Amino acid sequence: MDQIENLSNAVTEALAGNSTYNTYQPIWEYYLESYIGGAEYRNAEHLVRYQLETEREYTARLYQTPLDNHCNSVISVYNSFLFREQAHRELGVLENMPEVEDFLKDADFDGRSLNAFMKDVATWASVFGHCYVMVTKANVGATTRAEEQEQGVRPYISYLTPLVVLDWEYSRNSIGRYELQYFKYLEDHNGSIQTIKEWTPDYIYTKVIDTEADMIIEETEEVNQLGKIPVVTVYNQKGIQRGIGVSDIADVADLQKYIYNCTSEIMQSVQMDTHPSLVTTPEVNVGTGSGALIHVPEGVDPGLKPYLLEFTGAGVDKILSAIAQKEQAIDKIANTGAVRATEARTMSGVAMETEFQLLNAKLAEKADNLELAEEQIWTLFANYVGTQFDGEIEYPGSFNIRDVGSEIEQLVKAKSAATNPMVIEEIDAKILEWLGVDEEYEMEPMQEQEFETHTMYGPNGEERVVTTQAEHEELAAQGWVHQ
Repeated sequence: MDQIENLSNAVTEALAGNSTYNTYQPIWEYYLESYIGGAEYRNAEHLVRYQLETEREYTARLYQTPLDNHCNSVISVYNSFLFREQAHRELGVLENMPEVEDFLKDADFDGRSLNAFMKDVATWASVFGHCYVMVTKANVGATTRAEEQEQGVRPYISYLTPLVVLDWEYSRNSIGRYELQYFKYLEDHNGSIQTIKEWTPDYIYTKVIDTEADMIIEETEEVNQLGKIPVVTVYNQKGIQRGIGVSDIADVADLQKYIYNCTSEIMQSVQMDTHPSLVTTPEVNVGTGSGALIHVPEGVDPGLKPYLLEFTGAGVDKILSAIAQKEQAIDKIANTGAVRATEARTMSGVAMETEFQLLNAKLAEKADNLELAEEQIWTLFANYVGTQFDGEIEYPGSFNIRDVGSEIEQLVKAKSAATNPMVIEEIDAKILEWLGVDEEYEMEPMQEQEFETHTMYGPNGEERVVTTQAEHEELAAQGWVHQ
């Protein structure tokens, strides 16, 4: 009995997270459900239950209520700007290594290029506030790099969301830099079989657990040849607690849930308005559908005759107005009002320009965090191949977010009102800039087409061969034609 109890405690300890993980785990699950939507969101039951509502009625309402996924939309807008241009990489000593070329094309041994991988990392960092990138290399017992190259061994990367990272510990080194001293995560989950990995600077421990049998079925230990934990924490925005970032959808998710419940109320309102409830006694035979008959037994008390229960709840237009207000709040929080708008909105030029600047600043901060994370990834890559990274990674730092159509319209109005030639010339220069034409570009005059000799016919049937443009114009003025 004691042995079973001890084994159960060992399994529990292996699967347990630290206190910070236990605090944030429900929040991270909520963010994940809000971003993914679909069945995940429906199964999480984010609809508020009605009083006395049965389980069957609640389930039916869940399946009838669609989700307008604003969390996914906002993050997609951010990524569309962040990865419009590819990052510029100066890799220094790593530039000509054959492993590097393979790594850029297939960073995670799953067919994804480094650019595609970093886009996924940016997405999950936006959802959770941060995520992790682990840089590892298989240990096949090779003693030289040549042997590793023959076997196709090289560093590769994988990302971990906060939901699978169970425990971690930071400490300051001798020069004051914070470094990871312990890192535990769920590496694989296949039914009841779960694989837990624990990293320290000296050792790597692997435990394979069968949760159904409540036992650890395999335990291995290997030396950490790198001497450090090869994990990079990628922040969306740093929070007040080390290792915890700030999510882009922290407030958007709550507003999305509000809209989700309002959508359900619209459906209920329409159903109650078009299919009102009928109140009757058990003896009354009530038909259903349009034109149905109601048979009332003789001698029924007039006070007990059937009557319709009129719906007096909030109108659909009021609910739609509330939803529209929440959508505007989402755009204000995310600074995406001008980019996500599906219809024209009344915004002054100053307000629109301010919103673009705020969005540009947010995107620049995200790009800086990705740039820092990738430099740390390349540093670990270089450590694995026995060198020091001396290159530089540069993500776009400014994003051209402008309402070009509105600006061109304003310039057209200004040009029609302008009288100063210098002002008109400046407006033309702006238009050339939008067309992608260099300011110093000079339009070459069209070359004069070579004159072709032809025959012209006079009013009285005369014919004459014309060899010059001047002769053609002179005869044309006299009524001659060219057929």
